[in-house]
Amino acid sequence: MEYIDDINYTNNEQPPRKRNWLPLYLAIAFLAGIWLANTFIPSASKNSTTQQTDKFNEIMRYINLYYIDTVNNDALFETAMNSMLHSLDPHSSYSNPEEQKALQEQLDGAFEGIGVQFNIVNDTVIVVAVISGGPSEKAGLRTGDRMVTVDGKDFTGVDNTAVFKTLRGKRNSVVNIGILRDGFSQIYDYEITRDVIPTYTVDVSYMVDEKTGYVKINQFGSTTAKEFSQALRKLNGEGMQQLIVDLRGNHGGYLDACIDICDELLAGGELIVYTEGLNSKPVKFFATNKGQFEEGNLVILIDEFSASASEIVAGAVQDQDRGWIVGRRSFGKGLVQRQFDLRDRSSVRLTVSRYHTPSGRSIQKEYKNGMDAYSEDLLLRYENGEMDSDTNIVFDESLAYKTKKGRTVYGGGGIMPDYFVPVDHDTNLTAFYQVLNSSALTEFALQYSTQHQDDLRETYKSAKEYVRKMVITDETYRSLIRYHNTQNPGAKLAVSRASEKELRLWLKALIGRNIFQEEAFFPVINTTDKGVMRAMELLR
Repeated sequence: MEYIDDINYTNNEQPPRKRNWLPLYLAIAFLAGIWLANTFIPSASKNSTTQQTDKFNEIMRYINLYYIDTVNNDALFETAMNSMLHSLDPHSSYSNPEEQKALQEQLDGAFEGIGVQFNIVNDTVIVVAVISGGPSEKAGLRTGDRMVTVDGKDFTGVDNTAVFKTLRGKRNSVVNIGILRDGFSQIYDYEITRDVIPTYTVDVSYMVDEKTGYVKINQFGSTTAKEFSQALRKLNGEGMQQLIVDLRGNHGGYLDACIDICDELLAGGELIVYTEGLNSKPVKFFATNKGQFEEGNLVILIDEFSASASEIVAGAVQDQDRGWIVGRRSFGKGLVQRQFDLRDRSSVRLTVSRYHTPSGRSIQKEYKNGMDAYSEDLLLRYENGEMDSDTNIVFDESLAYKTKKGRTVYGGGGIMPDYFVPVDHDTNLTAFYQVLNSSALTEFALQYSTQHQDDLRETYKSAKEYVRKMVITDETYRSLIRYHNTQNPGAKLAVSRASEKELRLWLKALIGRNIFQEEAFFPVINTTDKGVMRAMELLR
């Protein structure tokens, strides 16, 4: 399988690693395997590889025999592997078995667990949403339930790592969860049988108006093409004539998935992307005639966090003059990785080729200055004013290319949108950002959803009805402000009319998400989203 992105997990999202003295032998086997597998390497290079393998083993032996403190060989081994791979490029990487399992679950569209979304508030795990049809819903869990025990043991004061490790498990295995529910002082025990829980890469699809469809894709996994096809079929059935595809924040995924998405949008025979590498034969990918939206106005939304697969879609649409690209310059990842599975279920993802957009562009940004400089690129964009105005972006004229209709586009560092949308710095929204950046808004929305979920579900039979009819009352809004001030006694909150409008909107959206998931969140929040508003102006 080929990837065009590597998903990074922070330490607090991974289970703690057990100490193990065997990695020394795994390291030997791994490096020896590389030597054995690459039989085409000239004998001089083979001898060099063998010498370096021996040197690595020798250093590890000295460390274990003479180092001043106890040594974690697992950590040493993984540091060595990642350092070696990152010296090649920023996206070649090593994943230990636990990381590889989490990665595969994310991209394959399913995991085994109890089926809840949660937040940790004041050291307590709180159920934010119960996945429809999942084990927790069948057992009777509700939004707002607090998990205080698991299998009879205290479950407070835990972090994300512990929650994932505890709640996930093999299908048909049983876990007993003690629940505290608002209005009750007693802890109720729920026996939940774990099952396969589907995850979705298309967050939402809905009609913005009578002829404009909107689809948001959060990554490109094994189920993305099917989900996108179903979304188009539904929207076409609702009269869609023009489409917005939101790829903001989408870091990529499988190469095949983004090609299938392009195939839905481009006319048969049009080039989507081509790849090439020193040890990889050049491959060109073309659209077929099966696309469900090959005609009709099209907008692709991107931002600085749209990477790899997202950039292939945006680059193909832009180069073929199929639609408009709206937003900010994308991340700039033009490398393709191939995964090699190792015997202990760990894996190496090695960059095997570069991809080029139909005009011939490589949009990979520079990485010769090392990982630190590569990681700081987005920060430099902010400091240089690029997020505020496209006039602050300097293009390399030697990397100019032409689209199908002769427009000039540039390679070497992401996809530059056709229409720029700056980061919002509206000073009239200071109070809104103040509340949004604190935990008060999400906590209050969760409390409100917990206390009123029965009434909300009774009043609004669907997400569409909630979006259309639900109004945040003055009393509810004032309660939010009081809650914020109580939680942040030192913060001065001077709320403008603009901030009040946004706070009401976000509160409605967050309450809707807790009750009806994303189908009630994005249709609300997008009404003032600057990118969506710009897209709608173009489409009109």
